[in-house]
Amino acid sequence: MSPSISLSLLHNLESSLSSHDFSLLSLLFLLSGAFAIGFWAWRRFAEKKNSPPLPPGPAGLPLVGNLPFLDPELHTYFATLAMTYGPILKLQLGKKLGIVVTSPATAREVLKDNDVTFANRDVPIAGRAAFYGGSDILWNPYGPEWRMFRKVCGLKMLSNHTLDSVYGLRRREVRRTVGYFLLRAGSPVNVGEQMFLTVLNVITSMLWGGTAQGEERESLGADFRQAVSNLTKLLGRPNISDFYPSLARFDLQGIERQTKGLAKRFDGIFQKVIDQRLKMQRENGSESLDGGEENKDFLQFLLKLKDEEDAQTQLTMTGLKALLMDMLIGGTDSSSNTIEFAMAEIINKPKVLRKIQQELETVVGKGNVVEESHIPKLPYLQAVMKESLRLHPPVPLLIPHCPSATCTVGGYTVPKGSRVFINVWAIHRDPLIWRDQLEFDPERFLHSEGNYNEHNFNYFPFGSGRRMCVGVLMAERMVLYSLATLLHSFDWKLPEGEKMDLTEQFGIVMKKKKPLMAVPLPRFSDSRLYE
Repeated sequence: MSPSISLSLLHNLESSLSSHDFSLLSLLFLLSGAFAIGFWAWRRFAEKKNSPPLPPGPAGLPLVGNLPFLDPELHTYFATLAMTYGPILKLQLGKKLGIVVTSPATAREVLKDNDVTFANRDVPIAGRAAFYGGSDILWNPYGPEWRMFRKVCGLKMLSNHTLDSVYGLRRREVRRTVGYFLLRAGSPVNVGEQMFLTVLNVITSMLWGGTAQGEERESLGADFRQAVSNLTKLLGRPNISDFYPSLARFDLQGIERQTKGLAKRFDGIFQKVIDQRLKMQRENGSESLDGGEENKDFLQFLLKLKDEEDAQTQLTMTGLKALLMDMLIGGTDSSSNTIEFAMAEIINKPKVLRKIQQELETVVGKGNVVEESHIPKLPYLQAVMKESLRLHPPVPLLIPHCPSATCTVGGYTVPKGSRVFINVWAIHRDPLIWRDQLEFDPERFLHSEGNYNEHNFNYFPFGSGRRMCVGVLMAERMVLYSLATLLHSFDWKLPEGEKMDLTEQFGIVMKKKKPLMAVPLPRFSDSRLYE
């Protein structure tokens, strides 16, 4: 068929269609579109109608929801609400929906059954301000960069092999603390402050080889601990900017401004040690980064990793600093607070103190210094640590999770993007799980299964699943070795006329509201045991 004949047929076909036919086609098109939209809306309505409801929760006010009713001690406030509304409840926090989980079964659904869905964090503005935009292992979204950070920390910094290799650092700093307490024997000492500095020196030695000594040790410990405490307090404080994003630019509570000020202080410390290390590298060439084992530390490893061009996920200088911040903040405050709470509970229970010391005398001996190799042979001391973590978990609500998709937990809908709190503090004190739940009784861990692992949701002080605390091994070693040494070397009592106050102060990291001031009394006359 020739082109001229084809064009003629097409022209005749167009001419045969009347305006009436075009109107009919247009009407059919509109009806089809309306039907498609109606069917989609019906499907959405049917899905919504058939999906589980949102969890129950207290009534709120227009616009603000439940924000005006939040108690500063969120862990106890949420536990009280759970007694009324059940193991999963909702709170309208301005524009943000909060979901509170308060039972082993619902915690398992979040942290195990739907682990990938809940693997992201709901990053507060303070978290972004403090941790380099949230580009660290704590706040980073689940993905390649987070997996790289986790692998770096787990394999290089916090593995059993690495921790074994730096035992000398832990021993040196704990022995220095023993010497500090000996010089102040018979006088009250701030236990938490000194243990914070001990852990700080261990971690900075592992990171870049720096420790504080002499007068600097005492002043730095107080100042640095206050800075860390202020930062964790800001991270745990409800922030209007998080609940009303449109108001974030005004920073009405000043939380972002204060956090940036503290973060700048830490960044100055990091930049100083990085500049010093890079200067050494320029002056000494590659040997400064490839020297002997005695010169290696975590910063050296990270600087080498940053320069690897063939790495699947590139480590940036920002990411490097964010990792240093994680190790410094996450490792110091939680471990020292755990030691302080454990010491307070032990001093408050003289029978527990005597039993620990009897175990230490049997395993270590009165004429010997405690070594980490003794720890596996001290089951009662391990039970004491576990019981202290049960009553006083370091992060009482864990770090909030944020589902990447809408899902069902406990028979209720948990919407995508909500802020999910897991009240591990309340689970650890649930009378349906624990006998005499408020009593400090280490014996319970000698006769029952109380280890922290991925299958036990009655007891998980370090979280569970993909976002479980990466520093568990380090914390366990530091806490047990410190407690064993302090309790073997000294008897402890409160200052005359003082009563033990075990009140907690809520924060993203929980601390003792009133610092533990206790009096160390040397147990041995041989001065070599205090060197």
